Order: sequence, then structure tokens, then C-alpha cells
Amino acid sequence: MKRIFSLALTGLAVAGTLVLGASAASADTLTAQPVRQAAPAVSAPASAASAVTAPARQAGAPAVQAAALASPSGPDGAKGPAGPGDDTLTIDLNGVNGTPSQSIILMLGMTVLSVAPAILLLCTSFTKIFVVLSITRNALGLSNVPPNQVLAGLAIFISLFIMGPVASEVNDKAIQPYLKGEKSVSQAVEAGTPPVREFLMDHTRKDDLALFTKVSGQGKPANADAVPMTTLIPAFVLSELRAAFIIGFVIYIPFLIIDLVISAALMSMGMMMLPPVTVAMPFKLLLFVLVNGWGLIVTSLVGSYQ
Repeated sequence: MKRIFSLALTGLAVAGTLVLGASAASADTLTAQPVRQAAPAVSAPASAASAVTAPARQAGAPAVQAAALASPSGPDGAKGPAGPGDDTLTIDLNGVNGTPSQSIILMLGMTVLSVAPAILLLCTSFTKIFVVLSITRNALGLSNVPPNQVLAGLAIFISLFIMGPVASEVNDKAIQPYLKGEKSVSQAVEAGTPPVREFLMDHTRKDDLALFTKVSGQGKPANADAVPMTTLIPAFVLSELRAAFIIGFVIYIPFLIIDLVISAALMSMGMMMLPPVTVAMPFKLLLFVLVNGWGLIVTSLVGSYQ
């Protein structure tokens, strides 16, 4: 029995030794395989990177060379100024037979249109007419009837009617000779200024003219032609406003009397909550229509310039 037991122990020892050896060998095999496989994986990207870098360098070189050849370097590639023998561009502003060209006429027309509002407001009767019409509307108790566009249009056409002789004279003496090439721009301005100056002087009060002459610090002019336009135009506007307020005062008085009578009548009847303006408006309109108010106002305005 002892011999059998010892043989069994010996067999178990040999089997354990064999198992331990086999496990160690398998462990060495598993450890060695990843190392052997990792080496190509690390070296492969490096070779791929070199393979990618090389074509990039090869493809980039011609592009850089082409760009260097196409773009000029330094001031040598810049083009110098045209020499005396080169062709030059010339623009002729004159038309046929010395008359102004169409471009000059168009430019002058656009310039006149840009300054036309200032000329219309300051050098014509537009200011006085528009102020009188506005005061008449307020005296009637109408805030927006007729609207400002209607009043401005009526004032423009009345101004054209009043300024017709002056405009005709300026056209005959300055505009037509310039368009025909008989006068230059400066000569046309000199020929067209006297009619406008005469109109302004005829409708400017001497007190207003003396006021602006004193404010400007200039000496007393020798005659009417020596008065500068920068002094004459504001004096004319001030005179127009004064005359417009006087006419407006005369127009306002009858309608003010109607307001007072209606207010007194409503107070006497105990109707204090009823607005007098609402009750007086029909009577104002009736009176204005019966006396032909628009005709009287237009006649007085046109007559003040004749």
C-alpha cells in the first residue's frame, strides 16, 4: 500500500509539473504575440505619413512655382504712368456751334431743381400767399381742411401768375441767349439778376432793408444796385411776413366777432357745455361763401404786387 501511495504521489507531482510548464509556455506565447503584432502597427503609420507627405510636397511645389511666376514681385511688376506719347481721354463740354451740350444742360437743370425750393420760398411771393391762406383756414376754425398740400399748390400757381412777367424777362435776357450759345454762364447770370433784383426792391420796406444793412455791418449802399443779394433777400422775406400778418389780421376780425356772438348767445341760454366753435363754424362758412372770400383774398394778394 505504501508503494502504491508513493507511486500515486509521484504521478501527481509529475502531472502538476507538466501542467505548470504548459501554462508557463502558453503565457509566454500570449505575451510575445501582441509585441510582435504591435511593432508593425506602430511602424505602418510612420510609413503612411511619409507616403502622404511626399505627394503633398511634390504637388505643392508646382503650385508655388506657378504662383511665383504669375504674381509680380516688387516694384518691377508695377506698371508705370502713361508717357507723353500715350493716348489721353478728352471730354468736350460744348455742343454744336458753341452751344452748351446736353450733359451741361442736364446738370444745370438738376442744380436748379435742387435749389428750387429755396428760390421759391425766398425770392417769390409764395411765402406771403401761403401764410395768408393758412391764417384764413385757422380763422374759419378748420384745422385740416383744406389740407396743406392744397394750400401749397394754390400758393404755387398764384405765385407763378404773379411772377410771370419777371420770369419772362429773365428767360428772354438770360436763359435763351445762353442756350443759343450767345452768352456764357457768368454773362447769363448778370443779365438775369436785374429783373429779380427790381422785383425784390419794389416789395421790400426801407426799414427792413436798413435793418439788415445795419446788422450786416456794411456801409450805406450808394444806390439800389449796390445792395447785395444776401441783404436784400432776407429783408424781402421779412417784409412779406409783415404784410401777410396784416392781411391775416383783417381776415380774422369778422370770424372773431362771430365767435363772440355765438359764445354770448350760448351763455345766455345756459348751454355752457356746448362748444362755441362747433356752433360758429356753419355761420363762418356761410359768411365766407356769401362774400366770395376766396375771390377777395386772391384779388387782394395779386393786387398787392401790381
